[in-house]
Order: sequence, then C-alpha cells, then structure tokens
Amino acid sequence: MTHATAATRSSGHRPRWWTELPLIAVVYGLYSMGRLLVREDIPAAVHNGLAILRLEQALHINAEHPLNRLLTAHPSLGIPADFAYASLHYVVTPAVLVWMFRRRTAAYRAARTWLMTSTLLGLVGFTLMPTCPPRLLDAHHGFVDTMAQYSAYGWWGAGASAPRGLSGMTNQYAAMPSLHVGWAVWCGVLLWRHARHPLVRALGVAYPLVTVLVVMGTANHYFLDAVAGAGVMAVGALLTRPFMRLADRVKDRVRAAFVPVPVTVTPVRSTIVGAGCKTSAGERIPGQRTPSADSSDAGTGSAAEASDDATAAAR
Repeated sequence: MTHATAATRSSGHRPRWWTELPLIAVVYGLYSMGRLLVREDIPAAVHNGLAILRLEQALHINAEHPLNRLLTAHPSLGIPADFAYASLHYVVTPAVLVWMFRRRTAAYRAARTWLMTSTLLGLVGFTLMPTCPPRLLDAHHGFVDTMAQYSAYGWWGAGASAPRGLSGMTNQYAAMPSLHVGWAVWCGVLLWRHARHPLVRALGVAYPLVTVLVVMGTANHYFLDAVAGAGVMAVGALLTRPFMRLADRVKDRVRAAFVPVPVTVTPVRSTIVGAGCKTSAGERIPGQRTPSADSSDAGTGSAAEASDDATAAAR
C-alpha cells in the first residue's frame, strides 16, 4: 500500500451507506443463521450450565438468585427489566452505529469492524459451548423465567425475547457468551469515548452495568456469561486493526486484478518541425537550405564574380 493510499484511508472519509447496509445485513444474517444451525445438544447445554452455576457458587459470585427473586417478587421491576432485555439490545446498538456513521466518521470503520468481529467470535462460543440459561434449568435450582411470568405485558412468550409463537426461530441454548452484555459494552465504550455531553457519557457507563443486572435478574444469563461477553469484546477490539489491514490488502489485490490500468501515451516530438511551426536548434523545414550549403554557394558565387571581373579588365 502506498503512503498516499494509507493517508487517504486514515483521513476519515465517510463510507457509503449503500455499501455499509448490505455488509452489516450479511454479517448479522450469517450470525443469526449460525445460531440456528448450531445443533442444540440439550444434555451438553444443561451440563455446561450447571457447571457454570457450581463454579459461581464455589467462588461466591452467584448473584443471579437474589436478582431473580427481586424481579419475580416485584412486577414494577420485573416488567421493565423484561422490556429492556427484549428491546434495548436491538435498538441501542443500531442507534449507536448510525450515530457513529453520521457524527464520528473518522472512528466509524473501526467501530463497525470491532462490532462485527466480536459478534462472529460470539458465534464461535455458541458453537463450542452450548449453555442452558438459568431460566431453563429444572425448577429445583431456584430460578423463575421472568419473561414467561410477565409475558402478558409484552410481545414475547416462553421463548426468551422472541415474539410470541416464534421461539423456534431462536437458539435458546446460546447463552455463553452473553452478547447482550457484549454489545452493551461496545455501546458504552463508544459513548464514553466519543460523546461530548456529560449525561451521554454517563449513560455510556450505566448502560452496560444495567444490562448485566437485567440479564442475570431475568435468568437469561449467568454472571460468567456476562464476563465472557465483555471478554469477547476485548478480543474483538484487539483484532480490529489487523482485520482492517487485511481487508485493505484484499481490496488492493481485487482492484489490481479487475480494474484496468489506464495506458498513458507519450507524444513523440517531431525532429523536422517544432510545435507552433517554430524551429529550434537542430530542426529544419523540409527543403530548407543548410548553413553549410549556403556558405558553399556563397563561396562559389564570389569566385565566379571575381573571374568575370578579371575577364572584363583584360578586354
């Protein structure tokens, strides 16, 4: 890559929206399809969920139980928490992405690449470690599905945040890592770094923290799921710059392979007549007598004139 190309790419030119929308749609579609295509190994998912719960209990970090009891006992807290879980994930994240596109152009490409990279890493986590969320464990483990308890107040049913009757369109055992928390961390970091108003920056701090409480209180995730979601975003942040450089190299090679290089034709200067019909040193007009020829002719003419004068005098 030339220095000029690198300078152009780092100058913060806004990407075109008609190329950004299909790119984001394709990545999100692959993510959604990947979640659905991952085989729901329910015994393995339950085993993994119980292993996480036992580990948290051993470390005394199992805050899911008291939070879940709080939301199930108080509808004034549980219903807003369910609405937050079912909607903010799909509203705040696109809103922050659009805000970055329109107002923070220089940082948009890195922010978008960070989000997409981390999302695909989350899909790898769902594939390698299917995990049963607390709400789907047997009742004797002490969890209540608040989404089902308060489903009459919202559009969701017993299938987490999926619209009522469409629970089959989501993989309910994709709990590790929590991308609810991961995407909230992404939003919070960008708001803190790029917002100017103190209130907006404060919201950037509060949003991920509230999301952690919501996902645990509604029994959709364990605390370690939330930690893993933040960890996925950290790894995605580290991979953002290498991915951007790789994408730039691929673009350069594609352009070199498919974009024709314009051929520059260098005009050939004539050695006979110069531009503007003016001659320069070393050029001559066809038929023009050269100085050497003129001098020879002049010499011959002088000799002839002298001979004629001598003849006339003799006469």
